[in-house]
Amino acid sequence: MLAKGRKVAGRGEAIAAHYAFGPQEDDIIIKHRLLTRTTTTRGEPPLKKLQKKFTSFALEIEKDADNYSDCERLAKAFLQELTTFELPLLKSQAVMDANLREKENFNELKDEINRQILQAQAEIEDLKKQLEESKIERQHKEECEAIRRLISMQPPRSQTQKILTELEKEIAMLEAENTAGSRTLELRKKQFALLLHVVDELQNTIEEDQKSLVEEMRIALDEQRNLVEDASGISEAMAVD
Repeated sequence: MLAKGRKVAGRGEAIAAHYAFGPQEDDIIIKHRLLTRTTTTRGEPPLKKLQKKFTSFALEIEKDADNYSDCERLAKAFLQELTTFELPLLKSQAVMDANLREKENFNELKDEINRQILQAQAEIEDLKKQLEESKIERQHKEECEAIRRLISMQPPRSQTQKILTELEKEIAMLEAENTAGSRTLELRKKQFALLLHVVDELQNTIEEDQKSLVEEMRIALDEQRNLVEDASGISEAMAVD
């Protein structure tokens, strides 16, 4: 039997096994040992024993002497050795058949596992989609709940409608007041324009009156001066006389 060498790795390293033969050579050796029924290098191989028994029996038969008992003894020994050699073969055949059945069962189990893996993967994908849909649905529910809370915080519709009606009335009143104010403002503008026109006319009249008064005063002063001059001339004439 071939010895196997093993390398002990340090801590944290993988343990690597080193073999004297490769996998193909190992298969050839194992096959040869199964055929020859040799599992150890000690002792004589069973096939060689069987060959010796058969050779002894064949040589004994070929003799011309009266050796019937020897031939029978060698034949029994050969058959016994053949039976001894056949039993492990039958056992190996049974083991091989069991291994084949086990291999078939393993392949079936492997196919079933692969099918279950594919089914599990498909179920996982479906669950992922359902999870995404659940997240979206939950988000929508949270948004609806937030909107509902905002709506619940608002006053009732009747109260809101009442407030709107009052606001519409106030707007109408303000519009009416605005219209009245606009009309009043327009009237005030017209009155103010008329007042300005009257003031201008009054100012023109006052200026004309002032001019007339100044002219009258000038004329009066001229007349008074003429009278004074005339009076002075008369006095001088009287003095000369």
